[in-house]
Amino acid sequence: MSGSPAPAVTRRAFVAGTAAVAGSAALAGPLAGTAVAAGFGWRDDGTNYVVDTGAALVFKVSKSTGDLTSLVYKGTEYQGYGGKNSHIESGLGSSTVTLAQSGNTILISVAHGTLRHYYAARGGENHVYLWTNKADSSVAATRFILRVKAGLFPNDEPDSYTYTTSTIEASDVFAKPDGQTRSKHYSRVRAVDYDYTGWSAGGVGLWIVRSNHEKASGGPFYRSLLRHQSADGGGLYEILYYGENQTEAERYGLQGPYVIAFTDGGAPPAALHPGTLTTPWADSLGIAGYVPDSGRGRVAGVGIAGRDTAYPYTVGLANSAAQYWAAARASDGYFSVSRVLPGTYTLTVYKGELAVHSTQVTVTAGTTATLNTLTIPSSNDPSRASAIWRIGDWDGTPGGFKNADLMTYAHPSDVRAAPWTGNVVIGSGTETSGFPCYLWKGVNSGLLVYFRLTAAQAAAAHTLRIGVTTAYANGRPQVTVNDAWTSPIPSPPAQPATRSLTVGSYRGNNHTFTYSVPASAWRTDTGQYNVLRIDVVSGSGTTGYLSAGTAVDAIDLLD
Repeated sequence: MSGSPAPAVTRRAFVAGTAAVAGSAALAGPLAGTAVAAGFGWRDDGTNYVVDTGAALVFKVSKSTGDLTSLVYKGTEYQGYGGKNSHIESGLGSSTVTLAQSGNTILISVAHGTLRHYYAARGGENHVYLWTNKADSSVAATRFILRVKAGLFPNDEPDSYTYTTSTIEASDVFAKPDGQTRSKHYSRVRAVDYDYTGWSAGGVGLWIVRSNHEKASGGPFYRSLLRHQSADGGGLYEILYYGENQTEAERYGLQGPYVIAFTDGGAPPAALHPGTLTTPWADSLGIAGYVPDSGRGRVAGVGIAGRDTAYPYTVGLANSAAQYWAAARASDGYFSVSRVLPGTYTLTVYKGELAVHSTQVTVTAGTTATLNTLTIPSSNDPSRASAIWRIGDWDGTPGGFKNADLMTYAHPSDVRAAPWTGNVVIGSGTETSGFPCYLWKGVNSGLLVYFRLTAAQAAAAHTLRIGVTTAYANGRPQVTVNDAWTSPIPSPPAQPATRSLTVGSYRGNNHTFTYSVPASAWRTDTGQYNVLRIDVVSGSGTTGYLSAGTAVDAIDLLD
């Protein structure tokens, strides 16, 4: 992400972390040799540990709280705004902070109750490596925020609100005078889509390269805030567990390394990305919960049969302790997931974002669990069912529906959004593009779908399916056909309880509602349109875009 000219989010990753005291050997980092860099070292100024990386970066960590209190690159201070430091969550407060140097590595360790946090510097590198170990719920440590001074990286990206103070929802969604919306939530991307986030301006790039997210929650398609920019300053985040639109319980344990990286304006080097970064120099540092590569395993699959090659496929591994993912090769479905903690995992195959197959796999340290070709049962992919008509694609996303792309980086009230109302006619060619991606009880409930049936089709009962990707305030669809038949109100599926549709995320728990429509509901005159009305029902929610709502994946009427 850049203030100018870099893109809002890139596909590269960079890790900032820390480690505990090491042995005597100075091991090479991804960008430095074994020799100790000239000028590399630390001092105690009485309040902070001051670390000089021997390159162009000097940073300070508070000896009393473990906050990052200064980040000076090439003589310019980047850390801090509003009198606030950079830290875990909103700051830990009183903590035990220690420092140890071993050759080319300096490690600062922070202990606060059961939480452990680490900063590590390598001689000759303009990076800070960080790890965070949250052992339980006693400490509300869910993110690391790097606070950046105002004016260094100006921008007007979707996740910026520098140019507006008009609040339209809660205290974190804003409207510009021209009607466009801004919020720190509007990152555009899923976890699988980015490796790093940050800005570039004036020949300086400041980035956070994410960790592998093995202790995060939500899987490869989770969306969360990554950065923000306001009149006060900017913020870059490593989200460990945000608690908004979460589909999984929080995982505990060591997360990292993630990296704060400075560059000459370009992207952080590929050697720091979560898929390529190795830290053998940290193996013996004593970081709480650290598992070296030798204590991890790998899962590899020969291929995946039964795919629809029009869609990308992703393989995810998850249990209560960890999560991982990898793309399946387009040609044959081959996949490989490396550096996996030992344990038994549920392996899920996703078509787009829709789970279409699952199995179990056990990982042991130092070995590869090789799986024969996985076959997706035809019954697991709803696209394979023969349909009289279909709106949208069964891929676990609202992609293709009206306003779907915009909703990952704008509020539904944004001036750029097409009208949320409007009915559709099957056979018009605009069934999907004309149907809104989101339905709300207080905005556009009661949308109509017009379609014709043949005499044979009208003489039989049919199944109607509505797939959704998430819901807010228990919003779910109830249908009426020709004012002759109304479905029962379906039970709400399990969905995240927090905001979703208004903060850039359609991702929840994919669910399919099915309705058995009797033959008596259809019109027998084949020249007449049948009319399907879709209402959103719920006893929860408020009004407008915070009324009960749901995101649509696909709608079809089966043969």
